[in-house]
Amino acid sequence: MPAMVSRGRGRRTINEINMVPFIDVMLVLLIIFMVTAPLITPSNIDLPSVGKASKQPDRVVQVVIGKDEKLELRRPGKPEETQSISQAGLVAAVRQAQDGDDNNPVVISADRNVKYESVVKVMDALQRAGVKRVGLSVQLTP
Repeated sequence: MPAMVSRGRGRRTINEINMVPFIDVMLVLLIIFMVTAPLITPSNIDLPSVGKASKQPDRVVQVVIGKDEKLELRRPGKPEETQSISQAGLVAAVRQAQDGDDNNPVVISADRNVKYESVVKVMDALQRAGVKRVGLSVQLTP
């Protein structure tokens, strides 16, 4: 119902919008945002940097994930010989390449264009099988 004003002879309605409640609400919202904005931390991801190890292990079992996500295994001491393996036979092939020594490290080398999910699946399968030392191979930038 519009507001009525009585002046003189007749009654007429007010055709103006009252801006005072709107301004009050906006000022309260502005104060709330000004107080809470410094409390919100930006979601930056601090990735670890890659450095050189003091000494690389002598015997490394290497699992290579190619561009087409096919797996290959390189045995320690024979890096030029590669053996194609399936995801199902990965754990058995790595155990055989370790020659019963659980402390032999397993390094996963993946092509740059391979999905992250494929690398994580290989890493998860090895860790579930009890392989103690699993790492990722990276290329150092000069």
